[in-house]
Amino acid sequence: MTVATQMQQTIANCQGVLSNLTTFSLETEDQAAKQMFQNLAKQQQQILDNLNARYQYIQSQEPQFKEQ
Repeated sequence: MTVATQMQQTIANCQGVLSNLTTFSLETEDQAAKQMFQNLAKQQQQILDNLNARYQYIQSQEPQFKEQ
């Protein structure tokens, strides 16, 4: 498995977690839990943004990782 493939899988997993956190925040009626899930979703979005930036950097610096 290449680094690019691992990064793609990690990004997909991260998106799944973000989706779950968002769903949890929408489905709960407990305001404390809702706030916690929203905060976690915000943090997860930052992680996702960082991973996407790193993936773009890898693609620009390592031609063998570019999708064909």
